[in-house]
Amino acid sequence: MDARSTRPPKTAAARLVERVEAALDRPFGSRANPLRHLGALGFYLFWIILASGIYLYFAFDATATGAYRSIEELGRNPVGALARGLHRYASDAFVAVVVLHLIREWLLGRFTGARWFPWVTGIVLIGLIYASGIGGYWLVWDTLAQFSLTATAEWLDRLPLFGLTLVRNFLDGGQMSDRFYSLLLFLHIGVPLALLAGMWLHIQRVVRADVTPARALALGTLATLAALSFVEPALSQAPADVAAAPSRLPLDWWLLFAHPLMYRSSPAALWVAVAGFAALALALPWLVRASPAPVARVSPENCNGCGRCFVDCPFGAVVIGPRTDAKRAPAQARVIPELCVACGICAGACPSSTPFRSIAELVTGIDMPQRPLAALRDELERALAGLRGDPRIVVFGCDQAVDVHRFARADTGAVSLLCAGQLPPSFVEYALRGGADGVLVSGCERDGCRYRLGDAWTAERLGGRREPHLRASVPAERVRTAWTTSAPRLVRELDEFRAGLGSLQARPNARGLPPRRLRSGTTEGMVPR
Repeated sequence: MDARSTRPPKTAAARLVERVEAALDRPFGSRANPLRHLGALGFYLFWIILASGIYLYFAFDATATGAYRSIEELGRNPVGALARGLHRYASDAFVAVVVLHLIREWLLGRFTGARWFPWVTGIVLIGLIYASGIGGYWLVWDTLAQFSLTATAEWLDRLPLFGLTLVRNFLDGGQMSDRFYSLLLFLHIGVPLALLAGMWLHIQRVVRADVTPARALALGTLATLAALSFVEPALSQAPADVAAAPSRLPLDWWLLFAHPLMYRSSPAALWVAVAGFAALALALPWLVRASPAPVARVSPENCNGCGRCFVDCPFGAVVIGPRTDAKRAPAQARVIPELCVACGICAGACPSSTPFRSIAELVTGIDMPQRPLAALRDELERALAGLRGDPRIVVFGCDQAVDVHRFARADTGAVSLLCAGQLPPSFVEYALRGGADGVLVSGCERDGCRYRLGDAWTAERLGGRREPHLRASVPAERVRTAWTTSAPRLVRELDEFRAGLGSLQARPNARGLPPRRLRSGTTEGMVPR
């Protein structure tokens, strides 16, 4: 089987995203690169908004007549000014991060197939975010709040049971009534709680969701928001006056942009735009449907129910349940087809996925039908048999990253997998025993794996920190990883690795591994040079 037949074509948009993220890795590093951790950054900003909001709630007079005065007094206190600034700027940043997260997932094509659920719930979250943010402006009850509430009421007035009639019922003598203000306060507490529940639901099909940014990213974000709070304090406008219409107001364009758009067009036009966007976005996973890839398959007779595939699956597509055969093992793995993204990480986690098994056909406990490990072993053996020169290197690549076949030459063999996480560590040892002087494992950028955890699990397996791990008898200096989607960078990594291997004693026994016999009869580690 030709590994290149499974390489999916990358869109120009996806390549652009990868280049931008790789450029930001240089100043920030992958762990603190904000574009690689937009989801975690969104959760972090929500907690900042929540914490500052709780402080503001207990520090101001929650009545229609006292809210404006108490907010003004709060702003004269440095701690209160900081809390108000953090609440304001974290809210804007939250919107920006969520929108960027949505655009990034769309450009990378991560919304179809098993990923439809996070996408759909994410679209719903956008509506809750705007409802919460816009409602927060109303509580200050200044002229900007008056403008926003009036614009929202005019927009809702296009629907039955809402709009200006409802608002007028809560006005008392031309002023905001405490009863109506209590309703606004209730909404501003209730909607964020619904938003939090939606965020929890959003990540339910994502195992080990990235919800906590790295310390450097978290501290940098907090410091930036705090600096903005003091350099450009969040201030109120003049007190609201329902008897007069405000003329010119500074708008928060991140949250309130819809109001001027409505006045430039009409409430009906805005409804059409919002409904059209929501309908199109929600239907997108089914409008753009790629041909589904074959999902992982379990071989009951080779599965002992150890649960490693269950633990390592990034999308919860593997579960452990009762056996379907007469084997004495207590349980076996089962694949949920609707959740499987065909990454092969489960195959790399299976203890039976070893090329050293002396059976006619390599059948593992769980495997990918489009790229079975038996075919990978055959491909690796062909690559080893064709190696000439010194030093001899095998490069294991990832279909989602650089095409490693372009680097194949007399002294370099190449094997590509669905994801780097599909690689069982025993294949590395098999390559070294089969005549390779070194093995380089390549895949997507760190924290940029298309399947989320392929790079992380592979690095931990090769480093002996995760099962199945690379045996300690394998010389560490003969194994290297290169996590990059840049072909020039991979060339540099390969050249450096080749130079390092050349400085070692390039003799069969220098690999520190005993020779074995390949199925074809060639003695491993004794391939003629």
